[in-house]
Order: sequence, then structure tokens, then C-alpha cells
Amino acid sequence: MKEEISRVLTMVEEGKIDKEKATELIHILQGKDQLQSIPLKKEIPYGNKMLKIQITSEKGDNIAVNLPINLIKAVLKVGSSIAERIPEAEKYVKDINVDLLITAIENELDGQIVDVTSANGDKVFVVIE
Repeated sequence: MKEEISRVLTMVEEGKIDKEKATELIHILQGKDQLQSIPLKKEIPYGNKMLKIQITSEKGDNIAVNLPINLIKAVLKVGSSIAERIPEAEKYVKDINVDLLITAIENELDGQIVDVTSANGDKVFVVIE
């Protein structure tokens, strides 16, 4: 039975099932009628998560940027309206739907967002964790 429970916990860590489903499966495996507290990996409050951007170029350049989600949200709200008023910056922000980005953050978008490899081997990876 320990092996089956270990598999259930592994599925939680891999994001294949949520904590509630894991509790239900373990409950069934243990054959008990009462829910039992299962020690699972503690969830980080969304506001404490980071937007992590990793860029690796074929030439060997490595860039890693980690930004707190709360900072991203504040900058999106304030920065886009400022950038729209600067003629040189307007062309860069005019097609960005800031409201959509803020909505994604408010709905606690989590996990991998971007994973791109260019034809010349440059890689860009963006994740919230």
C-alpha cells in the first residue's frame, strides 16, 4: 500500500492530480471512511510566487530574471499607461493586452507559460512558481 500512496503523491508533485483528488485516492487505498490529513507539499501563496524568465543563447549567453508576481501586477497597471504616453515606447506596448495579463495573474495562472527554441538554438523559458 505504501507504494500506491507514493505513486499518488508523485502524481501530485507532477501536477497530474490536485491535493483533493490525492486525498480521495489515498482514503480509498487505506479503506477508511473518515478523511485523514495527508502531508503534502505546502502550496506557496500566489502573491509570493515568482515569474521566472530564463534565456539561453546558442553562443553561450545565459540570462535569468526572477520577478515577484506582486511587482509584475503593479508594474502592469502603472507602467502600461505611462508607456502609452511616450512616443518611442508606444509602438512596443500598443499590441499588449495588459488587462488580459492582469486577469491571468488575478486568476492565479501558474506553471509554464513559454517554452521556445529558435531555429538558431536560442531558448526562452518562462514559468510562474
